[in-house]
Amino acid sequence: MCDTLVSLTGDGVLLAKNSDRDPNEAQVLRWYPAATHDEARVRCTWSEVDQVPRTHAVLLSQPWWMWGAEMGANEHGVAIGNEAVFTRGAGKERGASPLLGMDLLRLALERARTADEAVGVIVELLERHGQGGSCSHEHPGFTYDNSFLVADPDGAVVLETAGRRWATERVTGRGRSISNGLTIPAFAKAHADPVRGRVAQCAARRTRTEAAAERADDVAALLAALRDHGGPAPRWSPVNGALSAPCAHAAGFVTTTQSTAAWVADLRGAPRHWVTGTSAPCTSLAKPVRVEEPVDVDPASMPTNTYDPAYRWWRHERLHRLALRDHAAALGRFGPERDRVEQEWLAEPPDPAAAFAEADRLEEGWLEDLAAARLRDTRPGWLRRKWRATDRAAGMPEEDR
Repeated sequence: MCDTLVSLTGDGVLLAKNSDRDPNEAQVLRWYPAATHDEARVRCTWSEVDQVPRTHAVLLSQPWWMWGAEMGANEHGVAIGNEAVFTRGAGKERGASPLLGMDLLRLALERARTADEAVGVIVELLERHGQGGSCSHEHPGFTYDNSFLVADPDGAVVLETAGRRWATERVTGRGRSISNGLTIPAFAKAHADPVRGRVAQCAARRTRTEAAAERADDVAALLAALRDHGGPAPRWSPVNGALSAPCAHAAGFVTTTQSTAAWVADLRGAPRHWVTGTSAPCTSLAKPVRVEEPVDVDPASMPTNTYDPAYRWWRHERLHRLALRDHAAALGRFGPERDRVEQEWLAEPPDPAAAFAEADRLEEGWLEDLAAARLRDTRPGWLRRKWRATDRAAGMPEEDR
């Protein structure tokens, strides 16, 4: 599913998001420079739209199979997170070339210099093309509409959609969040699907994230909000896994979703972004990056939904999935070091390439420690079977299954 939250602090704007996707859907960081374009059209995930003469430099967090992105920022300090929302006609509108919400997010970042301009780009494309198409590689029939939280150094705007219809709300309070349900009252009354919203637990998660957004005054507080399980460890439901809190872990038989990447955009002063580039913010380190300073963090090619140790996302999955066997005990072993390193980085941000290298070294050590500890798997039998099937589908190493 997903959660996006914004805090309007006394020092400026902070935006944060957990991207919740299928558990084997690798998501990677990609930098795209500013560019001029001679071609008339641009190919998105499922369709083509008119290209513009020039696009801005962007940093995106992209699921491996799509052109668009779950979250991202551009060189002008615009940052956006999107959410699946379940409306009465979700994903079923037909247009000449319907767009995914993730495509709309990337197109807005490439074309807008402010949050208001980004909203305008999305609205214009939505009205012209509609939204639709498969939103999942693993489940091709899964479709949804979208909401967006769009921020720049001067403020933030919520944009909610239902087919080609839309509504906006400027963020005026201390904090605001969106989840997988419509939140603008009149628009929600007209278009929300309450049944799918209840399954997605969007109200429960939004209660937690909005309270966190209202309290947060720095990056560390938003990272803590993204790692929130609603308790000391994930709470598992056969219906929707650990989806009752923002740090989601896959398991459910109705909804299976995993927090596959996390991002905090610090738009105070010169924008800096704190990204995991890996799933499960609770088992990941947030690394500092900037849009204008690309970091060579992965091969230029895209990963797939099959385990490949060439990619950081898949290497981290060995640590994440081993930690899930006894989450509390595992985090007790490496969580304090994760927190200490992040506190040092937040106080004095290191060179991004050095931070990624150090995170790789630390996670390798944590994995070795957990493997040697041979923690007992405390999960219920149905959950262990669910994850074994997920691991087999991904081709995870035999010793990890």
